Amino acid sequence: MPNTLIIMRIIMQNKLVLVTGAKGQLGSEINELIHGYSQYDFLFVDVEELDLSQHKYIVDFLQEKQPDIIINCAAYTAVDKAEEEEELAEKVNHLAIKSIAEIAKEKNISVIHVSTDYVFNGKNFKPYSEDDQTNPNAIYGSSKLNGEKALLAINPSNSIIIRTAWVYSSFGNNFIKTMMRLGRDKTELSVVYDQIGSPTYARDLAKAILDILPAIKNDQVEIYHYTDEGICSWYDLAVAIMSISELNCKITPIESKDYPTPATRPHYSVLNKAKIKEKFQIDIPHWYESLCDCIKKIKAKG
Repeated sequence: MPNTLIIMRIIMQNKLVLVTGAKGQLGSEINELIHGYSQYDFLFVDVEELDLSQHKYIVDFLQEKQPDIIINCAAYTAVDKAEEEEELAEKVNHLAIKSIAEIAKEKNISVIHVSTDYVFNGKNFKPYSEDDQTNPNAIYGSSKLNGEKALLAINPSNSIIIRTAWVYSSFGNNFIKTMMRLGRDKTELSVVYDQIGSPTYARDLAKAILDILPAIKNDQVEIYHYTDEGICSWYDLAVAIMSISELNCKITPIESKDYPTPATRPHYSVLNKAKIKEKFQIDIPHWYESLCDCIKKIKAKG
């Protein structure tokens, strides 16, 4: 029997957008925003429907669904655990992207692939541009960079890579929710102050992706950077969370060496967003403004 979704797309002339990582922070935010983008049909999948660690599943799934666009929000994101699970991180963050890119090239599918600031070593003294030298500190960053390289080498047209950083949302588990939970239970917390970046509300990134969809036209895969505006340390962010949430928990600044982790984090991972702003004429909110919005939504959800 013909695929009903494909028949409806032919009748309506809508493009089908496949969103992987549907239950993650970014995928969930995209799902909440799609009502304003009626020119597309959306298909949201997570690991239950599409296991990116299995090459055959990817090939069969894409052959069956025949999407016009893939927004790849799925990733292996357990930064510390990746130090012990390099093979799995490579399968999901690298080899799966290679498979997607190969099929996209063959079937003329556009790809929006979400990557990370962890492709840099964090030793820069100014915001990283898309052309700056990559040099990951950890397995997670290396696996994501390998995924980027595979997509660039295979080069499906009308495809882009968006690097982002410090993502949070009202969905899923993240730093904001952890701080709010601990802030209710504790009178004092220690947070590192020597890691600098730009917090990114996944909802802002989701809107940016949906807004630029119709404008993506390029022969070579392009890389863009997107975070919310402004910079801060994890300490600054924690202080802001307590203030906005009206929690009486003191935040004490500590150095990264006092909070050792299996994976080395970049000390400075601010991303230069001039390219994406100029190309697509998008406005990016300041991180504090978006943090207020997200905390309000978290509280509303209880």
